[in-house]
Amino acid sequence: MMAFDPVVFDPMWRTVRDLIPPVVDRHPLGCHRRRVPDETCWRGIVIRLVTGCSWVDAGRFVGVGGTTLRDRRRQWLRAGVFTRLVTEALEAYDRVIGLELSEIQIDASQHKAPLGGTGTGANRVDRAKLGYKWSLATDTTGIPIAWIVDAANVHDQRLVEDTLDAIEARGYEVEIEQAHLDRGYDSRKVRAMFAEAGIQAHIEHRAKPGAFRRKNRTRTRVRGSIGCRWRIERANSWLSNFGQLRRSTERHILHREANIDIAVAFILTYKLVTWTRHHGPAIFV
Repeated sequence: MMAFDPVVFDPMWRTVRDLIPPVVDRHPLGCHRRRVPDETCWRGIVIRLVTGCSWVDAGRFVGVGGTTLRDRRRQWLRAGVFTRLVTEALEAYDRVIGLELSEIQIDASQHKAPLGGTGTGANRVDRAKLGYKWSLATDTTGIPIAWIVDAANVHDQRLVEDTLDAIEARGYEVEIEQAHLDRGYDSRKVRAMFAEAGIQAHIEHRAKPGAFRRKNRTRTRVRGSIGCRWRIERANSWLSNFGQLRRSTERHILHREANIDIAVAFILTYKLVTWTRHHGPAIFV
């Protein structure tokens, strides 16, 4: 997978290395066991995210214990490393390539969470098994710009407001003119929400019970939404390629959000590397 390619992994590690707070050794004698290098722990965390394996198996790949990887992730999570990582990745992408925010797409994607925990619920498309979902917003070209995580049994319409809040928190809302959503978001409340935000919402209309809809007429009426939908479906597919997102074994919603942060940072880094190969050197530090 692209995450293990040195041209992608190395810039990511350099960025993470600069974000990790310095560790102060408070041992009075200085004779304790040597601390496992941060790069080794980062590699183990990435292996688990990409493959979806357990902490124990990820630790075996890098030669450390699974508890060490969990503890190091907990420390970095408290320090805000992953949030700052994806923020820097978005800023770098916007600086080098440029986000196109005039039109956005919003959609949700449901996935398995067999171990349960906070932010999980019965997935109605998976025989009511435990699952979770993310609500994703992308720019015009399909680049993820904001996302939230919640239980699988939470309706997509209830996540729209939080998704818009996540967009606003990144400062993107003022540039958005139009938003495209599928028919699952067809409600007066959702349309009013976008109208209040000053965004023109293009939402597919649900077919009325017993009504006959000609295929050509449907395409003409919602051509804008259908034409943009493949981009956000592609973005959801990018995220689903990460094993720990496709089948999450996390027990806390905060950890699932951190996994998405890392995954999006990898996707953006890959895009920057690809762009650099065709347009010249870009800076991602």
